[in-house]
Amino acid sequence: MYSIRVGLIGTGYAAKARAESLMADSRAKLVAVAGRSLEKTREFCQAYGAEPLTAWLDLLHRPDLDLVIIASVNADHAAMVRNALQAERHVVVEYPLALSWSEAAALVELSQTQNRLLHVEHIELLSGIHQAVRQALPTIGTPFYVRYANLNAQHPAPNKWTYAYEQFGFPLVGALSRLHRLINLFGNVATVSCQAQYWQGATPEFFAACLCTAQLRFMSGLVADLIYGKGETVWQSSRTLEIQAERGGIFVEGEQGKLVLPDQSEPLQLGSRRGLFAKDTAMVLDHLITGAPLYVSLADSLYALKVADAAHCSATTGQTVNL
Repeated sequence: MYSIRVGLIGTGYAAKARAESLMADSRAKLVAVAGRSLEKTREFCQAYGAEPLTAWLDLLHRPDLDLVIIASVNADHAAMVRNALQAERHVVVEYPLALSWSEAAALVELSQTQNRLLHVEHIELLSGIHQAVRQALPTIGTPFYVRYANLNAQHPAPNKWTYAYEQFGFPLVGALSRLHRLINLFGNVATVSCQAQYWQGATPEFFAACLCTAQLRFMSGLVADLIYGKGETVWQSSRTLEIQAERGGIFVEGEQGKLVLPDQSEPLQLGSRRGLFAKDTAMVLDHLITGAPLYVSLADSLYALKVADAAHCSATTGQTVNL
């Protein structure tokens, strides 16, 4: 029986999903977990038989680890990845790899120098929704317009790191999967025009709401409007994807999808959004043990972050950015 010894940084939702995936796979063993609070980390570890730690650097320098999984605050990803690679560990990190493209590119270079796996999770590409849309695209001909909206109403806004300016990062960096989904479907981007608004929270480090809108012009000529917002000034949650093409359209609202053609309209079977962290974890173990290919490349993840950087620049300067 093969056993990859794993250290985990984080005790939140993604970390729990990772821990459960590792527990269910006989090829791996969760050895230790590092969290911010010793009490919470101890409670987390009880279910998985792992050793609790409060210092992530202590975890990285343990001699009994092969792989480190980072499921922590976005702003900490880069430092944790850098130290893990320098400690000669294989690394899995939740997106984004870093809060800027330049820092992420340096980490990719370091992983190659160290000859260690660096895998950035992008489970949006594994979802049933994404796979169904990708499969249906050839049916509708050449797409020319896309509208993709993710709005999450939260009243009150939670007092957590995903609503902290510095810890979450620029909205389309922190929520990089929204951009990456479109790039994966439609290719490279020519120009980005972006605007971002924030509403201040109860304390200076937190926002109560944000709204980020971007228009992307792809190399193919397709135009996409991307809308991402969350918090107290969003009054109704919605998750929609509209693709208009020359011979038809694809329309997704929540968990429901529709394929519209000139002579018919039919439901689009979207599949499940469950079990994606488990699928990602299993593919990482397959790669480490057998060399099986992963579903996303570092180059693709880096490119999505480059587009997010351009969106940030556009929102800051008020100018359209050419890539």
